[in-house]
Order: sequence, then structure tokens, then C-alpha cells
Amino acid sequence: MEDRGKKNTLFEAIALMGKAFASPRRLELLDLLAQGPRSVEDLARTSEQSTANASQHLQALHAAGMVTREREGTRVRYALAGDDVLGLWLALRSASATRLAEVERAARDYLGEPVEAIGRGELVERLKRGDVVLVDVRPEEEFAAGHIDGARSIPLKELERRIAELPADREVVAYCRGPFCAYAHEAVRQLRKAGRSARRLEDGWPEWRVAEAHTDKPDTRRRAA
Repeated sequence: MEDRGKKNTLFEAIALMGKAFASPRRLELLDLLAQGPRSVEDLARTSEQSTANASQHLQALHAAGMVTREREGTRVRYALAGDDVLGLWLALRSASATRLAEVERAARDYLGEPVEAIGRGELVERLKRGDVVLVDVRPEEEFAAGHIDGARSIPLKELERRIAELPADREVVAYCRGPFCAYAHEAVRQLRKAGRSARRLEDGWPEWRVAEAHTDKPDTRRRAA
């Protein structure tokens, strides 16, 4: 006969991870950690919350098995616990965008008017031919933690004054943290305003890394930090 108490205990244990997704602040921290390991202070500053609040949320994520932590001197550095956690976060984000009209509306309000995008497959072929310039518009520390092979780092805040560095005879593709990251959208607007042909990558670095983990192509290997 089924032991209801033991079954409840099992599902309660599984629910610990589900509860970690119940805070928008923790979801933002997961999105940032999908770019690479970060210190508590960096995460707090980037997510515009106090170090104490960020630390509390990170402790909850750690208790749920979603992040690891390592002390470096006086700082604590966090990272996603594995690619399975990254895949779980990306799946949740994608499913919410597909199933919840509220997410679609909020994304539209946040990102503004849509800009033209390019898919991974087409970009891979264009990179092979060398007729496109790939620009990573995330902050430098995120680029250093991991990026698409062949991309050049031009953080969004530097793009306007560095447009002249980009070849005028090639299309520019900008990418950032993912489909809900505003950096690439704004980069495309700035580039087109300057008279350049530009599109954004449909996804971002985390999705690219997951996809390349299932391929064995030299042009999609992850560059080490």
C-alpha cells in the first residue's frame, strides 16, 4: 500500500527547487549567473539591490541546489550549479513567454519596438563566409567569462563612439544576454541610426552555449575565459 507520508516528503523535497523560482529577484540573479560566475557585490550592483538582499536570495538559490559558491578572500563567488540548471532556467523563461500573455506584454513594454533578428543557423553560415561582424554588447566582464567564438566586445555604453571600428561593408549582428536583454535591441537601433546594416541574434550567449554543447563544430566551440 502506498505510504502517503513518504510520498509527500518526496514531493516536498522536489518543491524546494520550484520555490526558488518564486521570486523575480532570484530569477534575475539566475539570468545574470547564466552569463558566468559573479561575486555577490557584482550581482547586487547589476541587479540594483542591496548586497544584503542579493546575498539572501543567493542563499535561497544555494539551498535549492541551483547555485554553487566559493570564497575568494573576503568575497563569495557564485555560479550556476550546472548546465542542467541553466537548461531549467532557459526552459522556464521560454515556456513563460509562450504560455503567458503577461510575459509577452511585459517584454514588449520593456524592449520597445521589435528589431530584426537573425537565427543561430544563418549566423553560423555567415560567420563561416566571413561576411558578417558579430558584436557582443554585454559588459566586458561577461564577455570575459564566455562568449561566441569570433565575436568582438563592444559594450553598449561604448558602441556610439566605437561604431567607426566596425567595417562599413558588412552587416553587424549584435547579441547580449538573451531574448529579454535590451542591450542588443538598443545596439541595433544605434547602428541603423548611424546608417549601418544591423540585426540582433534571436537568442543570447547562454542559449548559444547550450546549443554548442550538442555540436562538435570548431566554429561553435566555447572560448575559454
